[in-house]
Formats: sequence, structure tokens, C-alpha cells
Amino acid sequence: MRRCGIETSAFVATILIVVLALFFDFSNGFNDAANVVATIIVTGALSPVKALAIASICEFTGPFLFGTAVAKTIGKGIVDPSTFSPEAKVLSAGLIGATLIGAIAWNLIMWRVALPTSSSHALVGALVGAVVAAHGFNKVIWTGVLFVFASLVVSPMIGLVFGWLFFRFTRLLAEKSKASPRVAPFFDRIQVVSAMCLALSHGANDAQKGMGIITMSLVVMGALSSFTIPFWVIVSCASAMAAGTATGGWRIIKTVGAKICRLRSMHAFCSQTASAAVILPAALLGGPVSTTHVVSSSIMGVASGQRVSAVRWSVAADIVTAWFITIPGSAILSATLFLMIIKTMHVFS
Repeated sequence: MRRCGIETSAFVATILIVVLALFFDFSNGFNDAANVVATIIVTGALSPVKALAIASICEFTGPFLFGTAVAKTIGKGIVDPSTFSPEAKVLSAGLIGATLIGAIAWNLIMWRVALPTSSSHALVGALVGAVVAAHGFNKVIWTGVLFVFASLVVSPMIGLVFGWLFFRFTRLLAEKSKASPRVAPFFDRIQVVSAMCLALSHGANDAQKGMGIITMSLVVMGALSSFTIPFWVIVSCASAMAAGTATGGWRIIKTVGAKICRLRSMHAFCSQTASAAVILPAALLGGPVSTTHVVSSSIMGVASGQRVSAVRWSVAADIVTAWFITIPGSAILSATLFLMIIKTMHVFS
């Protein structure tokens, strides 16, 4: 029996993978809501409901405005395409399933301990871990992994510098302004615009990870003949991301918005602008950068632009530690899950 041009077993496996990928995008939006709305909520510029509603709409819109270059990086640039053999669909389905479950589990673990982590790097780490467990190290495109790891190091540094520069320049303009009593209300209004830009850039970059996995699965399972992202995949992944953002990860919002430093409207505007200036070009170039890393580091940059002691460096150290354990942690988790899935398949076969 065949459906949509593929065998029934492959069809069922594809449906399960699509559901898992959409749940990953949902958990990504849920986990990363803090990155987009924390500063604007903490400063009181918008209520939590309004902030999350605006962010959700922008998250949904982002992928349609700025293309799908990141999806192609995730779908074709991390693992050798021959890894997912059409002749071994069950094995491929188990591998992709373990990848998604591992990444989702890592997101939830980090949410539970209230640490902002990178869903992008969790997905890459989980993909590498599952592939190594299934086929060994030779099937991993290490130059692609190195590219992603380099972004883990470089993008926060750029965010830190941009945050510092934006704050110093903005404060200089504010100090020269003769309308200083109206500076705070002005930044309350303008940071709504900067938050929208950040949400657009986040949707453009992060929603594409699920698109890459789903499209790769459709090719492996025989539903697509080439890596071309269908319109329904873009819509569904953007919707899942928006829904996750609307739900909001409140535990992480408190960490990002209040624990790194004491934020005011000017700080929020500068950190949002600096973050969007890093994330959007990366999305256009196909670089799967971490919104979490960029936003957190830009907040540190803004705070240190005021004075170095304004940053709560113990909290910052915990966040940075979470960044660096994400790829190996999610890799070990997904590798373990893959071996469990394969063992279960053997038991019931």
C-alpha cells in the first residue's frame, strides 16, 4: 500500500518525524521567547501578553521575508546525504527521530534549570550524536560542524561588542539631547520596533531548523526527489515557532531579563538592536547562529558599556557554561536514544 508516492511504513515514519520536528520548533519558540521579549517585559514597555503576541506574529513572518538558507545548511551541510539511505528508511527514520527527541529533551532540561540554551546547537549536536552512533565519524561533515561551532564562539563576541557600541553611542546622543526628561518614554516606544526586528530575525533564523529536518526526511522517505522546501513546510514550522513563542518560557525570561543585569529602556533598545544586527545577516547567509547566545551576550555588552560591575558575572558564567555543554550534551543524549530505538526495533521485529 502506498500513500503520497511512498510506502505505508515510510509514510507513517514521515508523519511522526514531521510531528517531532514541529514540536521541536514549538520548544524552540517556547525556549527562545525569553530572548525576544524578556527585555521589553522587564522594562515595562509592553505587557507580557502584548509582547508575546507581537513577537509571535513577527516570528511567523520572518521565514517568508528572508528566505530559507539556514534550512539548507541544516539539511545538507552537517551530515553526508548518503547517511540517510532510501534503501534503509527504517534506520534513517530512527536516526532522525533520535535527533529530534534528543534536541527537544535538551531544550526542556535547560528550561527546567532556567538556563537559556541554543536550540540550534542542540539540534546540530543531536544530529551529530545520532549519526556517529549509527554510522561512525566518517558520515559527519566536520567542516559544517566547525562552521556551526565557530558561530558559537564568534556570534556572542560580535553581540557583546555591538551591544557595548550601541549603548555608548546611544547614551552619548541621549546626554546631548535637550529633551532628557522624555528620553525614557521615547525608548519605551522605540524598543517596541527593535523588539519586532529581533523577532523577525529570530523567526527567519530559528524556524528554518525544523524546515531543514522535515525536508531532508521527505527526500529520504521518497516523498521528494530533491531538497526543495515545500510551502506547507515553511507555513507549519513558522506556525509552530510562533505558537511556542506565544506560550513563553517564563523561567528563562526571568533569567535573561532580570538576572544578567538591571535593565532600563535604553539598555533594552540597545541590546535588541545589536542582536537583530547580528542575527538577520546570519540568516541571509545561511549561518545557524544561536539567538540565545547573541541576545545574552549583547545584554552583557550593553551593561558593561555602562560599567563592568553592572553585569552579574556569576549568572553570565552559568549561561556561558550551558552554551559550551549544549553540543556534546545533546550529542550524547541523542546517541543514547538512537541505540535505545534501534534495540526496541530489533525486539519487535
